[in-house]
Amino acid sequence: MSGKYQAYADYKPTHLGWLNQIPSHWEVKRLKYLGEALIGLTYSPDEVVEEDEGILVLRSSNVQNKQLAFDDNVYVNKKIPQKLVAQKGDILICARNGSRALIGKNAQIDECAVGMTFGAFMSIFRSPYNNYLSKVFNSALFEYQSGSFLTATINQLTTGNLNSFEVPLPPEAERKKIANFLDHETSKIDILIEKQQQLIKLLKEKRQAVISHAVTKGLNPNVPMRDSDVEWLGEVPEHWCGLPLKLLVRTRKGVAFKSDDFCDNGIHVVKASDIKQLSIRTSDVFLPEKFVETYPKAILASGDIILSTVGSNPDVINSAVGQIGMVPQELAGTLLNQNTVVYDPDEKNVIREYLFFVLQMREYRDYLDLHAHGTANQSSLSIEDMLSFQVSLPPINEQVEICNYLNIQQEKLTTLEQRAHESELLLKERRTALISAAVTGKIDVRNWQFPEPFHNDKEPNKEEAA
Repeated sequence: MSGKYQAYADYKPTHLGWLNQIPSHWEVKRLKYLGEALIGLTYSPDEVVEEDEGILVLRSSNVQNKQLAFDDNVYVNKKIPQKLVAQKGDILICARNGSRALIGKNAQIDECAVGMTFGAFMSIFRSPYNNYLSKVFNSALFEYQSGSFLTATINQLTTGNLNSFEVPLPPEAERKKIANFLDHETSKIDILIEKQQQLIKLLKEKRQAVISHAVTKGLNPNVPMRDSDVEWLGEVPEHWCGLPLKLLVRTRKGVAFKSDDFCDNGIHVVKASDIKQLSIRTSDVFLPEKFVETYPKAILASGDIILSTVGSNPDVINSAVGQIGMVPQELAGTLLNQNTVVYDPDEKNVIREYLFFVLQMREYRDYLDLHAHGTANQSSLSIEDMLSFQVSLPPINEQVEICNYLNIQQEKLTTLEQRAHESELLLKERRTALISAAVTGKIDVRNWQFPEPFHNDKEPNKEEAA
């Protein structure tokens, strides 16, 4: 950073443990002297309504990648105090969350969110300095101070904590210059980040396309084909047989344990919300070990295929109903909670690995979304619907060949995805580092100017043009 930008000529020490010095003409101010921190709206489930019947409540899920997102919304029908109505420029902050990593994530309110409100687990910081402070809130120094208030027993950022934050504050003209500089430079980084995200999305689509083609058409392009009589399947290899999933799997449901049963340690419990991105995360919910003997059908083994039967709006893919995962070795012996179902394959007809690939098809995802029913915010699936999906099945030896082929292809695509994720992470780190350097005075951008638009006034060479 220092190689590209100059430092200030003079600095002075600070009393801040996380920042040794600032430019000599800057001040250090507590946020309570620069604006007002507000805690969000409390509402009851009875006040939650459909979109056209109420006002949108901004929650943690509405802050994604430091921007506002509207893929997972809640609306309430309730009188909203005027101070809890979002204004342009307000900084929306996640103040309470089950995940400590999400505490402090924030985004600035723009025109599209003006007039909305925000939930009790959120805070808003309202200040005439927010065009500059929005940069400070996305710097390492804000992350540092946010983390300093989180302990083993406290997992929230109160308005008192927020008001006590100390920030370096340059003069007004300099604040504007820094804000303009960061808007310009971070927008270029954001474009590169978006390109990596688009690449990751394309690779995921490619992954599904490769799976779908292999498990519906096979690997031999010259094999005789026949009409499957299933609209979405089209033609399939002539020697494959068509049948619904219900003839290929046995199911067992998770158990509805009582809330009083849970304890601080014992046997891990897998919940529907733990099934994410074709895997299963380790939850922090436990049951006493005696429950293993009481509920033997709820015990999971390595390689078990689990699906959630309840989830959020299908538009929110990573938390939608019908999430699919395979139990890893480290979760063998855990207990399965309600709103889930295990697919145990009839391995005389379909091998477990092949079934898992079949369930990853985009067509099965679309099928589950089509048959999900419920409210705008939560949907559920019946096992009967989940198992009525029609598949075309090759012989066992061909299933093995297809799995071997798909494993190789998936490994290649996974490598490309990992590289794209790493590039995205490096760009985000670069973005944070640049913001942090500017708002703490490590670099001097007072002489920075908007780059002149590029004009090529040179007459085109006719021979080159030809």
